[in-house]
Amino acid sequence: MFKIEDLFDLDHTLATNYLKQFTYPWEALSGIKDMIIALQQNLDMNEYIKLGEQIYVHKTAKIAPTAFIDKPVIIGANTEVRHCAFIRGSALVGENCVIGNSVELKNTIIFDNVQVPHYNYVGDSILGYKSHMGAGSITSNLKSDRSLVDVKYDKDGELQVMHTNVKKFGAMLGDYVEVGCNAVLNPGTIIGRCSNVYPTSCVRGFIPANSIVKAAKTTVVLKNKEK
Repeated sequence: MFKIEDLFDLDHTLATNYLKQFTYPWEALSGIKDMIIALQQNLDMNEYIKLGEQIYVHKTAKIAPTAFIDKPVIIGANTEVRHCAFIRGSALVGENCVIGNSVELKNTIIFDNVQVPHYNYVGDSILGYKSHMGAGSITSNLKSDRSLVDVKYDKDGELQVMHTNVKKFGAMLGDYVEVGCNAVLNPGTIIGRCSNVYPTSCVRGFIPANSIVKAAKTTVVLKNKEK
């Protein structure tokens, strides 16, 4: 259901061989930095520009002068990094992507043709081919109690839990996933291919492929609450 092979077409990333080593996507998070550094050794320098130590950008990419990029990073062909983007490092960004204004990336793999165009935070996450995050949607990568992240999923009508043994784990978006504006993807969220998350939704656990996630409209009134 949520193995790497279930979520991603590995023909659309430089991380193909790296990801093939693992069964589940969160297993790849701890090695993203080293993977990027290794990939940099084999880049065609007729196609890439070295902007700084361990920072390589394709010659066709467009980088706004106000963007901040820290090492190690690879940015692919025809990708646009817009005004005030904050790439904190350990980010592999594919081809034909949009990293928009005031977007923050950290320890992430972005497949080709992905758009994170407005005020997004993407940390400790993997975004599959042609996935899209609407304005203000974020991946929350750390639980409030700092405990290890579990992945919760339904099996035959019963709630199941898979322990990841990972402390920082944002979201895994399968290919063609659409995330609406101001949605929050809680730690350990995995969304199957071609699924759609409605705006302002608060999502957690595993969402199967070809699903629609709608925001729950529940209001709880607390009586006699002291100010």
